[in-house]
Amino acid sequence: MALLRPFVLALAALWLAGGCATPPAPGRTAAHAEAALDPVSSPDWAGDMARFAAEDGARPPPAHPVVFTGSSSVRLWTALAEDFPGIPVLNRGFGGSQLRDAVWYADQVAVRYRPSRIVLYAGDNDINAGRTPEQVSADFRAFVARIRRDLPRVPIVLLAIKPSLARLPQLPAQQRANALLAADAAALPGVSFVDVATPMLDAAGRPRAELFVEDGLHMNRRGYDLWRGILAPHLR
Repeated sequence: MALLRPFVLALAALWLAGGCATPPAPGRTAAHAEAALDPVSSPDWAGDMARFAAEDGARPPPAHPVVFTGSSSVRLWTALAEDFPGIPVLNRGFGGSQLRDAVWYADQVAVRYRPSRIVLYAGDNDINAGRTPEQVSADFRAFVARIRRDLPRVPIVLLAIKPSLARLPQLPAQQRANALLAADAAALPGVSFVDVATPMLDAAGRPRAELFVEDGLHMNRRGYDLWRGILAPHLR
């Protein structure tokens, strides 16, 4: 736990400063939960955070929502309210982001809303950028630690990294990362891992083409319908 304290203090300083500055690059020991967190993957996310703040000002979000955050598979889930009727949902996905970005911007995308639950989808872009399954696992554990600092009892639901036609060569690394993430979730109180990935594969173990739009990466309505059915029991 002594190794974790510098990491937590660094995040606390970032949070007190508003959380939007790009942090300096720390050293990395990604195989361990107490690893120093790498910098944000892009400075562009500051624009997304400003957009979220503007949306909150124009239309206050629901009280204690189920917050969905992560990369474009969340950002493009525009029918969240219709898909989960009776549940106050808030979409705070920012497309192209990686898991560590959700850590650095945890206040802007989750903590400030005092959510009843957090649903996270990330890791897809991490693998595509060359990060290892072990780094993805470490960044997820860092996300949980960051959320637990302010929201010690809020359930966290992690969606598995989805397979896709556009990133088919990355499927083995995605599956290794999912195995690590499932083990992480099982070891962390209040954290659930939801396997949306396996049902997206056909009998030959390839991504089901009918679930994707033309780019072979993002999902169409059928893909989101599949996710909705798998995820719904975890939001009750």
